Amino acid sequence: MKKSIFYILPAVLLLGACTKDISSYNNQTKKAAVVPAAPLFTEGTLSLTNQLANNGGGNISLHIVEYMAQAVIEDNAQYNFQTAGMPGTQWNSLYEGCLNNLKRSDSILSQSVGLLPATLANQRACVDITAVYAWYILVTSFGNIPYTEALNPDNLFPKYDDQHAIYTDLLARLDKDLANLNTSGVGFALSEDLWFGGNIPNWISFANSLKMMMGMTLADVDPTTAQTVVEAASPLAITSTAQNCIMKYGSTPSNNPMYANFVTAKRNDYVASQPLMNQLLSNADPRRSSYYGKAPATGTYVGAVMGVQTTFSTVSGPSTKDSASTLPYVVLDYSEMEFLRAEAVARGFNVGGTVESHYDQGITQSIKYWGGADSSVSRYLADPSVAYTTAVGSTPLQKIALQKWISLYNHPDHEWIDIRRLDYPVLPAPVGAVSGFPTRLFYPQTEQTVNGTNYTQAAAAIGGDVVTTKLFWDIH
Repeated sequence: MKKSIFYILPAVLLLGACTKDISSYNNQTKKAAVVPAAPLFTEGTLSLTNQLANNGGGNISLHIVEYMAQAVIEDNAQYNFQTAGMPGTQWNSLYEGCLNNLKRSDSILSQSVGLLPATLANQRACVDITAVYAWYILVTSFGNIPYTEALNPDNLFPKYDDQHAIYTDLLARLDKDLANLNTSGVGFALSEDLWFGGNIPNWISFANSLKMMMGMTLADVDPTTAQTVVEAASPLAITSTAQNCIMKYGSTPSNNPMYANFVTAKRNDYVASQPLMNQLLSNADPRRSSYYGKAPATGTYVGAVMGVQTTFSTVSGPSTKDSASTLPYVVLDYSEMEFLRAEAVARGFNVGGTVESHYDQGITQSIKYWGGADSSVSRYLADPSVAYTTAVGSTPLQKIALQKWISLYNHPDHEWIDIRRLDYPVLPAPVGAVSGFPTRLFYPQTEQTVNGTNYTQAAAAIGGDVVTTKLFWDIH
């Protein structure tokens, strides 16, 4: 036995002597040494869009504006958002999945030496415009948030910035991005740019549309700034369906998040809300069958009372179209821009046209998007409750707000902003509501424990970390 050991040992020593460096075995041959900027931009855009499209599953605004009720578990319908951690989902999806990837993308682009100057400027502008949009959703959801010190891995306790100051900076960033966009250059590749496939003119119209929407959000608190921003942006904002910002989805795993909620998960707790269903039924709205299906037990359209348990088979659920894997997500479109222009004219802003012409166009484009024929549009606009001169609502803004509420069914985040600033339509409080109408989201519970000092200061600065605290632009 001892002789065997002596024979083996020299061979082992010789083998070791022949191996000078084995550290290369630690290299991950299947992992990119350097992450390119484009995939990070793509992932940031996808994370942002998925969060906005994930109505109900991770985005609570669907229930706040009463597009959907719940059949069994009533927490979200009753404004009890903390049970399912909805504020944390909104916060984490936008900070980690979206903004963190966008920041890394821009950091890589800032050090790039292989791109033409016009291409580099376009790509960095597209990244930042997307980030501005994500910040806009965050600041209108929570109020004061980490901004100047956010997204820094070396700072685990970022301070919260004043919401008004953030808003002002976001508008300035948009102006800088618009100045840097150049139609003589190219942007990201077709497969990298999920919204526009690298089309720079469409990015210009999108950025102006976002600017217009942000300007209008200030209309009550700062009408002078609002008018200046809106009048500058409107001519260059979306003016046709060809400029719509729409995210296309496909089959699993590239499906619309709503498909996972409604179909894959086989959940029967998302049901039509009574307020919107009754509105659709009141004038045979041509979008009714696109929004909701018929109640299985009766074959009729029935909405559920918010906050009250019901049997799924007795009320309407999502339509086949609304729960399809390939349902596109409308980020910003011609219809919404026309409603904003109608409001601008009603407020005395100089954007051309009349309140009625823009109001009619907003409705028209919404119905057509959901598959309505020209005859359906004409019949709907002729209904006395819809026709602008006789429409429901005691003021021009109320008339606009009601029809915009119906039209933004696919985009409850934007509608939640509008319903807070326009205070119309007035929705019935859910049965068993744990608070008044939510005008913001709670800060995530993790912020209270991990970033406690800054959280406490932020909560005090905005007037308390409760859902009824109004944000700076919501003054009525």
